[in-house]
Amino acid sequence: MTNTSVASMITVLLTIVLLVQSSAQAEPYELSKHDVMEPKAISSDEISLFGVKLGDSESKAIETLVNEKISGIKAEQEATFIFLLDQRKPTGPMAGVRIQDGKVDLLFINNRFSYRTRGIFRNVLNSESPEDIRKLLGKEEYGDENVMGAVMAYDKQGFQVNYLGKDINIEFAPPR
Repeated sequence: MTNTSVASMITVLLTIVLLVQSSAQAEPYELSKHDVMEPKAISSDEISLFGVKLGDSESKAIETLVNEKISGIKAEQEATFIFLLDQRKPTGPMAGVRIQDGKVDLLFINNRFSYRTRGIFRNVLNSESPEDIRKLLGKEEYGDENVMGAVMAYDKQGFQVNYLGKDINIEFAPPR
């Protein structure tokens, strides 16, 4: 083998390694913009709500969600939460964040937010049963299901789905 062919092989192998490595990392997912449909590609570390991610500072969350006007959304700050309400029907929060120790430690969305959500979570928020949710996301790591509803935890990916009939809530926290 010549030096040129060895160098070419090394280049090809390094390119393959880099491609595999980059595809294994979670894809960024803005809840209101991206159509991520592969559940295994989702990690709460890469999820954002109108640009706010887990770990962001309190000042960034306030600036982004409260001070900047988001079309069709009314923001309210109450205790450790910033709630986002649909201006058309402000019956309750449709999404929001919790701030603990000066950092965002929880993002949440519910079925009132489904018209703004893209990708797999839009389908989850419009699901008719826990079985429908499992078909979309796969079997949860653990949970509880009873006549009232279901809690399905996907801790390794950093989210939990709470199903109560027509009310569905998804909470994003750091993966465990």
